[in-house]
Formats: sequence, C-alpha cells, structure tokens
Amino acid sequence: MSRKVVRSSKFRHVFGQAVKADQCYDDIRISQMTWDSNFCSVNPKFVAMIVDASGGGAFMVLPLSKTGRIDMSYPTVCGHTGPVLDIDFCPHNDNIIASGSEDCSVMIWEIPDGGLTTPLTNPVVKLDGHSKRVGILSWHPTAHNVLMSLLMSTTCPCTAARRARRGWDTCLREAWRSTNVKLPGKDIHVFSNPKVAQCF
Repeated sequence: MSRKVVRSSKFRHVFGQAVKADQCYDDIRISQMTWDSNFCSVNPKFVAMIVDASGGGAFMVLPLSKTGRIDMSYPTVCGHTGPVLDIDFCPHNDNIIASGSEDCSVMIWEIPDGGLTTPLTNPVVKLDGHSKRVGILSWHPTAHNVLMSLLMSTTCPCTAARRARRGWDTCLREAWRSTNVKLPGKDIHVFSNPKVAQCF
C-alpha cells in the first residue's frame, strides 16, 4: 500500500488580505468592449483606465494618490472617434501615454503633473495610416520615443498581429521616411525621420 506524500511549500499557509475601501478606486465605468488588452496601465505617477463613453472612446487618468469614490464627472482623455482598445504609458516619461482605437489611429497624450482638471481632447501627436483598428500598443523598453502598434482584424487578433505590425517614432517631426520589411508571414512598417529633432 502506497502512502500519499504532500510536498512542502513555503506558500502553503499564505493568505491575502483585502485592501480597505479608502485605498481602492471605486465607481469607475470600465469599458464593456471585449478585447485582448488589460484596459488599464500604470506608472509611478498615474493609473489609467479605459472607460465607457458615448460618441467615441475615452480613458481616465488618475493620480495614484486619488483613491476612493471617483466622481462620474471626472475629466477624461477623449479625442478618439471610436472606442479605445489599448493604452500604454511611456517608460521614459511618466506624463506621456499612447492610446490606440477602433478609429484606426494612435494618439500620444501629455498628462499634466497634478492630473487632469479639464477634459483633454487635443493629442500631442496623432498617428494615422492604419487600415484596421489598433488593438495593441507597446513602447520600446530602452529606445526613447519608439512605439509599436499592432493592427487587429475582427476575425482573429493573433494572426492579424503576426501579419501586420507598425512601428512609430513618435517625435514631433516634419518629414517621415517609411521602411517596409517583408518577412515570411509578416509585414513590418517602420516609420522614422533621418533629421534630428527635439522630442518629449
């Protein structure tokens, strides 16, 4: 007869403790879109969440210290004409955030240090040129002002992401140069400018 042996674990008797209500973000209308993103992004200064909005897409940016019940009239970032699908803070500048939307555009926003006091409708940079909705955004972890955006199809986001990738250099510049790289099953578009310009 064999004996059942229980493997020892350091985490066997570890239990979580719920955060108190005054340390949570409460009463936020999170977007009802079904998409493959987290619907939020956070950095050392702010937390951003995609919210339900009528007449386009919007997301809310809150300072980390603003916890508790959030008023329904709290200002949002609302410049897209379609629902926002993904947001991502820049790893090199805590006040810069990118948003991708169903309206086939990517927008770069600058959030004031204390947070929003009025709705933000004018982006710093608007990147047009996508033929389909922009479903995933990702800043380059080490190169400044380089953002990758992925086109998504309505059928299968995974295969669409493999087929179409677009890298954006988000500096404010006049002339853009497009470099297309064809790989088996992939079409990579890198947009850059040979001129040196002042970035964020």
